[in-house]
Amino acid sequence: MNNKKVAFYTLGCKLNFSETSTIARSFKDEGFKKVEFEEKADIYVINTCSVTDNADKRFKTIVKQAQRVNENAFVIAVGCYAQLKPEELAAVDGVDLVLGATEKFKITDYLNDLSKNDMGEIHSCEIEDADFYVGSYSFGDRTRAFLKVQDGCDYKCTYCTIPLARGISRSDKLENVLQNAAEISAKGIKEIVLTGVNIGDYGKGEFGNKKHKHTFLDLVKSLDEVEGIERLRISSIEPNLLKNETIDFVAASQTFVPHFHIPLQSGSNSILKAMRRRYMRELYVNRVEQIKNVMPHACIGVDIIVGFPGETNEHFLETYNFLNELDISYLHVFTYSERDNTPAAEMADAVPVKVRKKRSKILRGLSVKKRRAFYENQIGNTATVLFEGENKKGFIQGFTENYVKVKTPWDPALVNTLHEIKLQKIDNDGLVRLEFLHESEAVAI
Repeated sequence: MNNKKVAFYTLGCKLNFSETSTIARSFKDEGFKKVEFEEKADIYVINTCSVTDNADKRFKTIVKQAQRVNENAFVIAVGCYAQLKPEELAAVDGVDLVLGATEKFKITDYLNDLSKNDMGEIHSCEIEDADFYVGSYSFGDRTRAFLKVQDGCDYKCTYCTIPLARGISRSDKLENVLQNAAEISAKGIKEIVLTGVNIGDYGKGEFGNKKHKHTFLDLVKSLDEVEGIERLRISSIEPNLLKNETIDFVAASQTFVPHFHIPLQSGSNSILKAMRRRYMRELYVNRVEQIKNVMPHACIGVDIIVGFPGETNEHFLETYNFLNELDISYLHVFTYSERDNTPAAEMADAVPVKVRKKRSKILRGLSVKKRRAFYENQIGNTATVLFEGENKKGFIQGFTENYVKVKTPWDPALVNTLHEIKLQKIDNDGLVRLEFLHESEAVAI
C-alpha cells in the first residue's frame, strides 16, 4: 500500500484549478494521500502560469516554501510555464521534474524514482503534439466546481503565449461534459463554472477535426438540463463569440446565472488592431447593451491590458472614458509584460514600466468605483445567495446569482446552502449585508 503524501499548488486561472484537481485524482488512484501544501509531503506539484511576469517569479517562491517544509521532497512543475520554458524551471534549485502540456496528465508514469536530482528532468512535447483532449473538473471547494469544456486557442493575439503553451483549440465531447457535470452534481456541489482557454469556440476539434459538431449554444442548452445543479456560470468568453442566442437563453434559464466575464483588453480600436483582437469596441458596446436589455441586473466583468506597446496617453484616456461610460460591473486589470516569442515583444514604442503601473492603478480605482455603483444599484433587491465554506473574521460570505458578494454572521449550518435574501446595505469592507427572507436562517431552499 502506498503511504506517500502529495501536495498541490495552483497558479493562474480557473482552468488550471480544474486540471490540478484531475491530476490530484490520478495520484489518489495510485494510492497517494493528498495533503495541504503547507504540510509535509513526499511530492509537491506546482501547476504554473505564464500570463504575467509575476507568475514566473512566484514559482521560485513556492518552490522555496515547499523546501522549507521538507527539503527532501520531490518537486514537480507542470502547466503553461513548464511547457514554454522547461529549461528555465528545471534550473530552479529544488525542482526535480518538469512536465509539458501533454505529459502532465500522465504524471504518475514518471514517478518510478523519487530521488532528488541536481537538475530537473524534462519531459516536454512539441506543442503541435498537444492535439488531444483531457477533460477536467475541480471540486476542492464544496460550493462550486470549475468544469473544463475546451482547451487551447487558434487566435493569434500579439501579446499572448497561451497558443504556444496549450496548443490548438479543441473541445471535450458533449457527452463527456454532461457526464462530468452529473458527477459534480452527485457530489452535492451547487454551482458549476464553465472554463477553458476560449470556451466560446466550443465544438471545434471535438472529434479530432476542425469542424464544429456542436456549438457553444448546444453546450449551454444541454447543461441546462443536468439534474441537481442549482447554478451554472459562464466564465470568460470572447465578445465576438458571445452570440445573441446565448445571451437570450441565459436570460430565460433557471440555472444559468446573469453574470458574464468578457475580455475587452483595450477601449481603443487602434490598439485592438495592434493586439490582433477579432472585434472593435463598437461590437463590445453591442454585447453589453444586449445583455443589459434582457438582464438589467446582470453583472459584467471586463479584462483590460494597460501599457501595450504604442499605447499613448490619448489611447489610455480613450480606454478610460470608454469603460467609465460603459454599463459594466468590475475590471480585471493586467499590466502588459513582454513575453518571449510574441510579436508584441518586438514592437516599437514600448511604454515605460512606471507609466504602465500608473495606468494600471488608475483603472483599478475605476474598477472599485464601478463595483460600488453596481452594488448600490442592487440594494433593496431580493436575490439567492450560495454561501461559501470559510469563517472570515466571524462572517460567512457568499455570492448572489449576479455576483454580488455578501456577508452575514458566521453559521456553519449555512455552508453550501442557498437562501433567498434581501440586499440591505454596503458594509465598510465593501461587501453587502443581507436580510433573510425566511424566518429560520438555517432552512435552505
